[in-house]
Amino acid sequence: MDAVVPEAGSPAGSRALSVTLPGGLVEGVMAPAYVVDGEGLIIAVNAAAEGLLGRSGPDLLGHDAHDLLHRDSHGRTLDRSRCEMRDALLGQRTGHSEVGWFTRGDGSLLGLSWFLTPYDLGPGGLGALVMLYRRHEVTEHPENGDESPRALTELDRLALLAETTTQLTSTLDVVEALHRLAALTVPLLADWAVVDLLTENDEVRRALVVQYADGGLVERSDLQGPMPPLPQDSPMPLSRALRGAASTIATPSTYHGPPDSGIAVEQHRLFEETGMHSAAIAPIRGLRDVLGALTLGRAARPDTFSASDLSLLEDVTRRAGLALDNARLYQRQRKVSETMQRHLLPQMPTIPGLQMTARYVAAPQASQVGGDWYDAFPLMDGATALAIGDVVGHDLDAAGGMAQIRNMLRAFAWSHPEAPSDVVSRLDQAVMHIAEVPMATVLLARLTSGDDGLWRLRWTNAGHPPPLLVDHDGRTRFLTGGHGILLGTGTTRPREDAVVTLPPRSTLVLYTDGLVESTRHSIDDGLDRLRKHAASLARRPLDPFSDALLDRARPTDNDDDVAFLALRTPDPAD
Repeated sequence: MDAVVPEAGSPAGSRALSVTLPGGLVEGVMAPAYVVDGEGLIIAVNAAAEGLLGRSGPDLLGHDAHDLLHRDSHGRTLDRSRCEMRDALLGQRTGHSEVGWFTRGDGSLLGLSWFLTPYDLGPGGLGALVMLYRRHEVTEHPENGDESPRALTELDRLALLAETTTQLTSTLDVVEALHRLAALTVPLLADWAVVDLLTENDEVRRALVVQYADGGLVERSDLQGPMPPLPQDSPMPLSRALRGAASTIATPSTYHGPPDSGIAVEQHRLFEETGMHSAAIAPIRGLRDVLGALTLGRAARPDTFSASDLSLLEDVTRRAGLALDNARLYQRQRKVSETMQRHLLPQMPTIPGLQMTARYVAAPQASQVGGDWYDAFPLMDGATALAIGDVVGHDLDAAGGMAQIRNMLRAFAWSHPEAPSDVVSRLDQAVMHIAEVPMATVLLARLTSGDDGLWRLRWTNAGHPPPLLVDHDGRTRFLTGGHGILLGTGTTRPREDAVVTLPPRSTLVLYTDGLVESTRHSIDDGLDRLRKHAASLARRPLDPFSDALLDRARPTDNDDDVAFLALRTPDPAD
């Protein structure tokens, strides 16, 4: 059929009049659908879309789809720059969204999922086919009054697969990926979703069991947990799927006989607990290994799984496998990076009369092993050296440079019992000539105890954030003295030292810029936030003080690692 087009003088103008579409393009789509030209003008619409949107063909054709239909969640006109559908149209690419908001003819707001794909309009240029759908839509059958799940169309399936790819590849957290997988398949395909994963030691863990109940997803932690070993020759569906065999359909009768393994016993229990009458079980395969299996079960809905459901399920699990493979690789890299970083950092020495603690918080990204570090060590004259620094960069080179600088600083400080400024000047020259470090910040201090029982700090600062001193009564001040240029610039300007007497029961905090820098706020805001939180925590024991300060002061948009060192002076009465 030719598409219905607007009459002359309509908002579409003469361009829309020249467009004809192959027969059945829109009306052949079971889901509500319409076609737009390259400018976003509606040039064809099917009856399902007219009914869903509460608008007749003439009310839709020739109008700008964005202006007429698209809204935000509050019903307000959606800014064109924030419209994902228009962005996909102009970019001539496939787009989809789980939730979009559309206004009906009566002014009511409708939340729908949508799927857009480019379409060649011939002489009319390149436009797009837009399909709208309720992901959990139920259709009444007038012949018996029963409610049954709507059969998925081919475009529904394409939309689900596209959404699966987008949802699962946009997270590198395994737990989050599993919950997204459950939300994509339940209740669209089933009432229950069960994910069993194989660990790196080939142990089986029931990682997630989710049920659709009362209009939402409910996690059943009572059905989750470790599973018996995987049998190597069991013909039962889950055991075969975990070994990588093709997907199968199971029923309660599948597990009614004598169990051949512990997994079969657990599966029998699963069917009894969930009331599933039909289940589809498919392997989740990574690039090299089988990662686990996905079981979708139907209990409340009466229809059973079919062979066509298995092909769709395998397409879903194939995409899930690639996403989980990436997430596992990310977590493995992150664990290696954090372990390496922590091994490069020292244990705190025991100093009679002082409390001391340190923390290291890794950057959010797996590859971002950073150059942040801290150190504390005794000197030959009885003083204690404190140091904290940051090498420019967020990679293995930065971590290696950090180790170089820390080791050189230790050697210089031990062999040259002189002012911190002189030691850092020597370090700066070494960085310029023998270290593989572009630039770095460092703060070096000497901590000594006087005959009066008070502790004194003498320090120099090479471009590092200033230490924070917190009195027991909550008064705070940044130690801004002794500040000089960072290491590696090639300048030879003399460095200075500063000295302060630490009050009894006071807390000294050394930190790197990841604790105070933010993409949304200035560094001054970050320092002020750190000061206020430290003041409020002044009387907490040192370890709880440190944990709470890191949790409260660190910006939520931080993408840097953090090194942190804190010490507390004693009470003279002790």
